[in-house]
Amino acid sequence: MITLDTRAKDFSRKFAKLENRFTTPDPKVVAAASAIVDDVRKNGDRALFKWTEKLDGLKLTPKTARVDKKRISNAAKHIPPALKEAMVTAFVNIVEFHAHQCEQSWVVKNGGARVGQIIRPLRRVGLYVPGGKATYPSSVLMNAAPAIVAGVEEIAICSPAPKGHINPAVLFAAELCGITEFYQVGGAQAVAAMAYGTKTIKKVDKIVGPGNAYVAEAKRLVFGAVDIDMIAGPSEICIVADDTANPAWCAADILSQAEHDEMALPVFLSHSAKLCSAVTLETYLQAQTLERRAIAQKCLDRRFHVIKTSSLSESLALADRLAMEHLELAIKNAAGKIDAVKNAGAVFVGHYSPEVLGDYLAGPNHVLPTSGSARFSSPLGVYDFIKRSSLIEYSKSAFAKGGKKAAVFAEAEGLTAHANAAKIRLGRLK
Repeated sequence: MITLDTRAKDFSRKFAKLENRFTTPDPKVVAAASAIVDDVRKNGDRALFKWTEKLDGLKLTPKTARVDKKRISNAAKHIPPALKEAMVTAFVNIVEFHAHQCEQSWVVKNGGARVGQIIRPLRRVGLYVPGGKATYPSSVLMNAAPAIVAGVEEIAICSPAPKGHINPAVLFAAELCGITEFYQVGGAQAVAAMAYGTKTIKKVDKIVGPGNAYVAEAKRLVFGAVDIDMIAGPSEICIVADDTANPAWCAADILSQAEHDEMALPVFLSHSAKLCSAVTLETYLQAQTLERRAIAQKCLDRRFHVIKTSSLSESLALADRLAMEHLELAIKNAAGKIDAVKNAGAVFVGHYSPEVLGDYLAGPNHVLPTSGSARFSSPLGVYDFIKRSSLIEYSKSAFAKGGKKAAVFAEAEGLTAHANAAKIRLGRLK
């Protein structure tokens, strides 16, 4: 655990490290991912299946790579009714939330000209879903729902299936979303297959979804050939608390991120020394009860920051500078302080709005900017699955007015061919 006090002489230096926490990729990961991506780009299915067998112990062919539709439709039989009910509720909430993000094409008249913007959905999207030890059906819902609302025609899922196993809840999530194109391949090889296309997996326009360091690096490498959602860093949570906060609740929320990854980043900010101590103690006590306590313990020891501030306003100001993935306001009159922090992926307001609701049920997307990128980027949404085309239509009379000015502008920039494209038409109007 790292404890900081804003009154300490070295606070600014230490906080700057936390603020500028973006990390460069491991060169070994870059090299390995690059080799796999390049192999799949050049050799298609042969490389895709070779790496899948080597890394996941699953031997595939073009006929067996795609999960049978019956296996997807039968998945509901293999998960508890309570989980099915929770997933259905979550899906409905997520779709309803994202429906508010829809944009419409528009056109305005400017004299005899018409200018506007055409909104169209992407045609085909690839969704990467982690598999193996960490399987997240919520990732299917969160990544697919906005694409569905946007009107994307085709959604393909790639998910690793070590020894052929796929979590039935992940398959049920795919069925909820109406997705039947599901490939049991993962890793950097799956990202490359979706980006460049193989005989078995058609090329997509965009790849979304979380993954390990190799998946993240593969997404970085293929960006440009296709679009990607983001390069996600470790999970983050920042809790700003005052004396009205419950230490046990704050600790539980800290651990909800710490159990993800030993590199997760939990930060607790409070002007109450008593609360800082109570939350610290409670966090370590609760960690001992977790199934993933080894991961959580490493995270707490290396990455858990407890920052004692001089006031609530200072806590909020520091949280704003950190621009973290999740921000909880465990304070009195939390709703009145929302605007005090401009930079956060998602804001959880008040004592009864824990981060877990955002992960699963509330409706807003849980794919959020990390590593300080909330300063300039946004959660995944419908807007990530559309493209905008500009519309320009001039009548003869409108061109007669605007063409000469366009030619003057082009000549000022030394682009005589541009100018001539206007002049040659103006000559016909005389």
